[in-house]
Parts: sequence; structure tokens; C-alpha cells
Amino acid sequence: MSSRHGRERQIAEILTRRGMTYLVGVLGLERLVSWERGVRHRDPQKQFPAPPEDLRLALEELGPTFIKIGQLLSTRADLLPPAYQEELAKLQDSGPRVPADAVRDTLESELHASPEQAFASFDEEPLAAASIGQAHAATLHDGTEVVVKVRRPGVVEVVQQDLEILQNLAARASRRWETAARYDLVDLAYEFGGSLRAQLDYLREARNAERFATNFAQDRDVQIPRVFAELTTSRVITLERLYGMKITDLGALDAAGVERHALANRAAGVTAKMMFADGFFHGDPHPGNFFIQPSGRIGMIDFGLTGTLDDRLRERLRRLLVAFVREDPERLADALVGLGISTGQVDRSGLSQDLEKLLHRYFGRSVGEIALGPAIRELLSIARRHSLRLPPDLALVLGVVVIDEGIAAQLDPRFRFAEALAPYARRHILSQGSPDALRRRAAEVAMDFEELAVDLPGQLHRVLEVLASGGVELHVRTSELEPLLARAERVGNRIAVSVLAAALIDGLAGLAAANRGRGRNGRLAIGRSTLRALVSGSASAYTGRRLVSAARRSFSGPKSRRL
Repeated sequence: MSSRHGRERQIAEILTRRGMTYLVGVLGLERLVSWERGVRHRDPQKQFPAPPEDLRLALEELGPTFIKIGQLLSTRADLLPPAYQEELAKLQDSGPRVPADAVRDTLESELHASPEQAFASFDEEPLAAASIGQAHAATLHDGTEVVVKVRRPGVVEVVQQDLEILQNLAARASRRWETAARYDLVDLAYEFGGSLRAQLDYLREARNAERFATNFAQDRDVQIPRVFAELTTSRVITLERLYGMKITDLGALDAAGVERHALANRAAGVTAKMMFADGFFHGDPHPGNFFIQPSGRIGMIDFGLTGTLDDRLRERLRRLLVAFVREDPERLADALVGLGISTGQVDRSGLSQDLEKLLHRYFGRSVGEIALGPAIRELLSIARRHSLRLPPDLALVLGVVVIDEGIAAQLDPRFRFAEALAPYARRHILSQGSPDALRRRAAEVAMDFEELAVDLPGQLHRVLEVLASGGVELHVRTSELEPLLARAERVGNRIAVSVLAAALIDGLAGLAAANRGRGRNGRLAIGRSTLRALVSGSASAYTGRRLVSAARRSFSGPKSRRL
């Protein structure tokens, strides 16, 4: 029996023992468990999911790969209901102690020196033993105290085998289970696999730590541990040791005289900077990864899981925030669909109605009065209900916001996390109208025009060829036209923005010239040409959006249509 076959049997037996025979069936593992359990004759479509606790216990029993996958799932409100998220967040990333001889062998192999040669002191008793690595206290020859993380021997091979099995199981489930196909379980398996493989590489973690250190170099309220590159490889990472109190240890913080409201505000500022200024954020903000010094300074550790928000993703997030603030369900629906990956046909009308109900609950409240956690959870619940899956980095950052708001609430129940984030979000939104941002958008418009000019003739030529051929039925698939419609919509939006921006800049330049821009009663007068351009740009935007919306409606409904 191959090791892979044996591991699949182990997975089937653990799931069955935990009462998840429905999952054994949809994963195609029923042949690996005994007939007496009746798995072969049960319809997975008619079975209820196991209680959240059973799922957590099964993942713990299945080992490092499944624990990590469960931790990632605990941050994904767009995939799981709150009860499952809360339960999976309890997964403890722990493991048995690695023998001292194995740690020594790894250090000698990676650093080409014994622990006694590489360090002035090295404590064989681990500070912590996790599923992927084990941490040890050590001292450098210059007296610097460090933490040395050593990857578990053989863990890469175990994780790699498990991930390959998961990818195969996801493919089987997608053929057997409508829900798995709707959520594109195969793509999710690759997504989570990539995130987990990245956490196995300590060189990558070292680069992440150095990037955070650069981003916060001018911030005296944040400390990032120094990486000692000469003592770091893909299997060993050596970092400066940080001391301090756990951020949720309220008794210790009070005893040290740390003002908790100020600390909550400082922590919110760190989150806002990572999101809106840097576009690079810590993806695992549980309390154990933050040390608070008596001065209130925040120390961050553990940089294996990070996320990135590029300009385009932040722009889409900005649209979501603007639509929420304006309480516009149609605009919010557009923004949510633009953000998400559609795993099925989206009912725009139903989506808008659900979002209208959500907005109604927050009607009349200022941003600072809104608790972000419940609002985000409800928004992602709506996305999940309408088969919208968010890009992984965006889902991660929203999960981070929910966790950080919870930590801030523990520090000070009266603290308004949204109010603390608002100035950073406002500055980011305003920066989108700067000349540099407008120039970037103009460049993007030019590139999109070029792409559209290349793709459109070929698409039209193929359509005309099929129409010209006699006796052939033409099936137009929505999924095939959607990328072209999306690109046309993007181009139209950018053209409209560019026209409006150019008109505005032209008008402001005219107003500033030789103090000629004052009209009657000392008010600034906008030139007629500027006004015409603004009206024209608005009309172009409206017309373009109407045309694309009409095209989308024409091809909505069945997946294919005969002409």
C-alpha cells in the first residue's frame, strides 16, 4: 500500500469517526472505509454538515496541513458561517517537541556550525513547539538575545503530500457536490496550498520582516525584530528577541501604567498604515504576535502569513467604502461584484435588495458609530449567499480588521475602531484625485485601449465566421463574453474619469491664471468649455455604463443562448 493511499485511508477513517460520513462521500473516499458504516449508500446532498466542533477536532487530529488550512478558513467569512469561523479560530498551532538531536542536526546542516559555534548560548528547551517549526532562545556572540526558529524535519514532505491529496479530493468533490463546484474548490485548494507553502520558507518570512522594518522605520511606536541574515536559511530563521506584555493581558498593562485607550488608537493606526499607506499587512494578528512594552510601544512578530493590497484592489475597496457611506445599494452591489470572483450566476436584483436591507440597519449612523466586525460579517455573508468569493488578500485584510477591532474592544470597550480608521481611509480616497493618480489612470486607459483594439477584431471576426456558415447553431456563452464586457466597462469608466479629470484640471488652471477666475460677487466662475466637458464626460460615462449593462442583461439567464 502506497503512503498516499494510506494517508487517504487515514483521512477517511478520521472523518468517519467524527461523524462526517457525508464528507467522506463527496470526497470519494467511501471505498476506504468499512461497508458496515453504510457510507456507500448515503446521499451526501441530503446530509447535514457536522457540528463545528467536530470539524475542528477532525482537523486537529489530521495534523499540521489541516490545522493550517483550518486557521486560514477561520478568517474567510465569504466561505464559512460565523459559527464555523469561531470554532476553527480555536485551532492550536502546536506540535510535539522536536528532539534536541534533530534540532542540532538541522542547525549544523543549515549553518555549517554547531549550536555552540554559531551562538554564545543556545537553549535546547524550546520556547514554543508549533506544527511547522520550533522556537529556541539563544544569544549571539556580541550579547544580542535572539529567537531561533527551526523547521521540523520532514514537515515539507508531509505538507506537500497532503496538499496533493487535497487537490485531488477537491477535484472529486467538484464533480460530486454542487456546493463544491459553486465555490470552485479546486481553485481554493491551490490558493490555500500556495499560502501554506509560503509559510514553510523561512527566507520568505525573513524578507517579510525586513519589509515591515522598512515600512515602520520612522515609527517609534512600533518595533519589528531585526533579522540576522547570516544565521537564516529556508529551514532556520534567527530574529532579535522582543520582550513585553501580551496585548490582551489587561492586568499587566494596567500594572505597567499603559493607557489602554491610547494603545487601542495606536494599534488601529498600525492597521490603517499597513492597509492604506503600505498595501502590505500582517495576516495573523492574534494577540500572541504582539508584545507591548511599558512605554506602550508595540512589537510585532511572526511574519509567515502576510497579505498585499495592490493599487487596483485598494481602488475597488475604496469604491466599496464610498458606496457604503453613500448608502447606495446599487453602487454597493456593483462594487461587491467587481471585488468578488463569481462562482455562479449573480442575481443583481436580489443582491441589491439584500444590500439595501443591510444599509437600512446602518442608516443615519456616522462611520465612527459603526461596529466594523458585524457589518463586515454580514456583508460577506451576503456575498457568500450570492456565490461571490473574494480575492484571498482582500478576504484576509477584512478578517484582520475584524480581529483587530476585537482586540481594540478588549483594550477599551468604548473605543471606536472605525472612527480611528476613517482619517486614513479619507486621505487615501482623496489621494486618488491627485495629478499623479490621474496620470496613472490615463496610462491604464491607454493600455486597456491597446488590449481592446487587439482582442475585439478577432472576437468579432470569429462571430461573423460562425454566422456566415450555414446550418450551424451558435451558442453564445456568458462566461466567454464576460471578460470582454468587463474590459469594455473598465475602459469606459476610465475614459469617463479621465475626461472629467482633464476638464476639471483645465478649469482650475484657467481660474488660477492672472486672477481672472472671479465672477460676480467675488465668486469663482467656471468656464463654459469646462462645464460642457464635465457634462459631456458625465454623459459618456452614463452612456457607456448603460450599454455595457444592457449587454450584460442580454446575456444573463441561461449559461448559453441560441441565436
